[in-house]
Amino acid sequence: MRLRVEFTTEPFDLDEAPAHAVVAREVVEAAELDAVDVGPFGNTAEGSADQVLTAVDALLRRSLEAGATRVSLQVNVVDGRGDTEGER
Repeated sequence: MRLRVEFTTEPFDLDEAPAHAVVAREVVEAAELDAVDVGPFGNTAEGSADQVLTAVDALLRRSLEAGATRVSLQVNVVDGRGDTEGER
């Protein structure tokens, strides 16, 4: 099974990336996930269920430890083409 995770960490700082955002980015980039897209207002990545779930666990733990007060995330099951299951 392939999963796509979309997430943001808060609080936002438009002038400089807060420590929790930097940590979240490092976690996702180190997880060897596919299609990683990191941006100032949202981040996405895809991979196998094990890869994504392991990354989400580390993302939550490490970004909260680094000062995040909220982590919003969504996980979707995707097929081999990248379509979300319910959107065909």
